[in-house]
Amino acid sequence: MMQPTENKNGEIMNSASFSSPKSPIESVSSPDRLSRCTNTVNDRGTFPADQVSNDIDRITDALLNSNENAAAEVPSDTVEIFSKIIESRIASSRNQNPGSNNHKMTEEDSFFFEAVVRLSKLTNAFSELSSSSMSSAVITSDSLNRTSSVLQKAMAFLEEELRALLEDTQCRESNGNTNFCLIRESSDQSSPVAEMNDNSDLPGYPPDVVTKMGRIVSTMISGGYDKECFQVYSIARRTLFQEQLKKLEHEKLNMDDVWRMSWDSLEKEINRWVKMVKTCSETLFPAEKKLGEMVFSDHPMIFTPIFSNLARSVVIQLLDFAGAVAMTKRSAEKLFKFLDMYETLQDVIPAISTAGCTESENSEHELKSEISAACDRLGEAAMNIFLDLENSIKNDVAKTAVPGGAVHPLTRYVLNYLKYACEYKSTLEKIFQKSPDNLEQSESPDDHHPGDPNPKPFSDQIVKVMDLLDGNIEAKSMLYRDPSLRYVFLMNNGRYILQKVKGSAEIHQVMGDNWCRRRSTVVRQYHKNYQRETWVRLLHCLNHEGLMVNGKVNKPLLKERLKNFNTMFDEIVKTQNTWVVSDEQLQSELRVSISAVVIPAYRSFLGRFRQHLDSSKQADKYIKHQPEELEGHIDKLFEGVAISMARRRT
Repeated sequence: MMQPTENKNGEIMNSASFSSPKSPIESVSSPDRLSRCTNTVNDRGTFPADQVSNDIDRITDALLNSNENAAAEVPSDTVEIFSKIIESRIASSRNQNPGSNNHKMTEEDSFFFEAVVRLSKLTNAFSELSSSSMSSAVITSDSLNRTSSVLQKAMAFLEEELRALLEDTQCRESNGNTNFCLIRESSDQSSPVAEMNDNSDLPGYPPDVVTKMGRIVSTMISGGYDKECFQVYSIARRTLFQEQLKKLEHEKLNMDDVWRMSWDSLEKEINRWVKMVKTCSETLFPAEKKLGEMVFSDHPMIFTPIFSNLARSVVIQLLDFAGAVAMTKRSAEKLFKFLDMYETLQDVIPAISTAGCTESENSEHELKSEISAACDRLGEAAMNIFLDLENSIKNDVAKTAVPGGAVHPLTRYVLNYLKYACEYKSTLEKIFQKSPDNLEQSESPDDHHPGDPNPKPFSDQIVKVMDLLDGNIEAKSMLYRDPSLRYVFLMNNGRYILQKVKGSAEIHQVMGDNWCRRRSTVVRQYHKNYQRETWVRLLHCLNHEGLMVNGKVNKPLLKERLKNFNTMFDEIVKTQNTWVVSDEQLQSELRVSISAVVIPAYRSFLGRFRQHLDSSKQADKYIKHQPEELEGHIDKLFEGVAISMARRRT
């Protein structure tokens, strides 16, 4: 390399112009050389950077190797020049215009960070020397005081720089978004920043800024200022994190506030809370870890407690609300919100997990235990709410039958409740399995999960609820005096239950195919019983028995049977038009089966005996309906039309 040169004004030229001297003692040492270098640093900003840096490295190595001769001959002018170089850089940065963009990492920044590291090592070497047998050397003491003073200035400056970078909104606005600070996707896909940023939708600091923050952090930690670095980073990031939480509009409420709120108001707060927790676990915590892992890439053990402390400060707020909600009065409508909170809170645990020092691991374990305890309280509340469904069924003792034999509101409520509850089936199974009582399993004769060694207390509870509902509906059917209407009621409710179970994969899985087949058989039996009570009795009017006496038709008996048929059919149509079968398929099946029984029998009866009526006038009198007309009336059954007409008349 070229030897150091001076320009015509006697100034030492920039770092590229210098080679390293042969020894520390031969380095810049004369008073006039020191004067020129000092003036250069102060007035022009040019300095022999490489030469002085190499001199400092040799001096540090000599001191650390206890070279007494080198220690006794430390060239104080070299240390002074190096100190002034660092001071000049600090002053120059502080004198920059506030609006200037100093976020990008420059060669000057890199030299400054390396210089501070060298200064830190040199200060440590002086410190060790001053405490040894050679501590009487005045030059060592003076040098230690000088480097220590400059090192403090440098660290204070780096602290300010780190805080400014973390808090600078202009830096984040340059990325087009200030919602959260992670790492902007780098154009260099091979860079560490690009590798870490696997979610380009998360806005944040540009890669240059992240790199600069990382260099500052490494420089401060290597200089023994890890506590200051810890504090600056923690405060800045915690402040930004809290700003994001405020944007989610979840109001901080104490326990009394939660208890006094109406359910409508509390439900809105729960929705906001769930959104906040999901944002934390899915976006903010992962982003915070990614940013920290990049900035503290050389010192991951330092970042772990920083993240743990931040996570704890946030999670504790979330747990306070969850605990208050879990202690509110139980009611059925709260079940699904409690389960939403439970599942959302469970997802926080992996989001705050880190691999770090023992102290942080202990703190993290405590926090996870608190989250688990809050989940247990929510889970217990949800389980008790679901168990209350049993009492709701048992206590639903109606004294008035549902008009028209329609599906009972209790049936709709229970099946819809089970349908939505089963959307949380895996969660509820976990909750029920944690129950200290380990709820007794259903003793239903149909084993719904044969050969399964794992207990399924929630599934067993569903079976129990279904059995209770069956018993309740059976009891309510006894409120109908008309046996035909009783079977229509049982048919409606049985069909509704069957369709709901088949329509929900979760409930179907619990109840099993055997249960569905048995239920279908029961509903078909209700259908047969209904036909027997209504239409088989009607068909007795078309019985041929007794109509033929000595080869002749008993006309009075024929007329009586036709008259009875007309009267009974009209009464059935009038009555059953008011009955309700809301399931279109069941309604169609009923009408088809009725027509299949009644129409052929009626057509056959008329075909054999109509000719025995005395005249067409008598035929019109006793044959009130043609077969096609009967079918038209049957096709209008079970629509509940007459109920509406009756209401209009009143």
